[in-house]
Amino acid sequence: MELFTSLKQKVQGHGLKIVFPEATDPRILKAAQRLQQEELIEPVFLGNPEAVQQAAATAQVDLSQIQILDPNHYDQFNDMVQAFVQRRKGKNTVEQAQTMLRDPNYFGTMLVYLKQVAGMVSGAVHPTGDTVRPALQIIKVKPGLTRTSGAFIMQKGEQRYLFADCAININPSAQELAEIAVTSAHTAQLFDIQPRVALLSFSTKGSAKSEEVTKVAEATQLAQTMDPTLVLDGELQFDAAIVPTVAQQKAPQSTVAGQANVFVFPELQSGNIGYKIAQRLGGFEAIGPVLQGLNQPVSDLSRGCNTEDVYKLTLITAAQAL
Repeated sequence: MELFTSLKQKVQGHGLKIVFPEATDPRILKAAQRLQQEELIEPVFLGNPEAVQQAAATAQVDLSQIQILDPNHYDQFNDMVQAFVQRRKGKNTVEQAQTMLRDPNYFGTMLVYLKQVAGMVSGAVHPTGDTVRPALQIIKVKPGLTRTSGAFIMQKGEQRYLFADCAININPSAQELAEIAVTSAHTAQLFDIQPRVALLSFSTKGSAKSEEVTKVAEATQLAQTMDPTLVLDGELQFDAAIVPTVAQQKAPQSTVAGQANVFVFPELQSGNIGYKIAQRLGGFEAIGPVLQGLNQPVSDLSRGCNTEDVYKLTLITAAQAL
């Protein structure tokens, strides 16, 4: 089944609320209206109501069925401040919390944490740090993980793969790389990918020796220990991971080589370059980044996104909330 047809079927009828801190952006407005009209989610906009209404009028978007919350005039603001201070465990004072929660990304993240909404989508205007930082401070990562990571769904026709980490961690350790591998496998399942995970390197099964290769080999062992049920292997070169004839030559004993569909890159440079090569030269649609490993879903848009990107990433966010 086509990916987004499947996601629509999963989220429809659940009445999931998704908060948008960038409610004056026309891309956000149009995508949220479409999602609301298709009865896939219930959008919640943040901002000054007059400014949002004006932006919506310019974009020809009907807000009559969409909730708008103003962080500067919110009835439960004091309760939110107290919950934030408690969550931060003394790292921020009440006065600091009052200032921070006027920021729409912090305010929206607290709505997610307090379960008043199911997830948040931001980043069309704000840089990645402004979206991710509140999520890490408030929602935090799932038990057993030390960090979040960013995956892309790569799709072309009936081909569907997952690439990670392409967005967050510059140079993960072996332990962190193992976490990314296991989390990526679980993310893949959400998108109807039965994961066969390859931890990538410029070496296949010891064909080269270096610290970089050792890190990937160690990460593979750690990941296999973390979740022995996964079909996962490394270190593998990309051709060995995806081409059966090459796999037979380079890694004949591997359960993954030649048939991998989840690719874990050894560090951010190769991951970011890799997905963009697949996108620009290979003609794959790159959907994401999907922030994985958080207790509740927060998604970070690219500032170069279009309305369709917002629509699709919001569907992904809603699916993560189920």
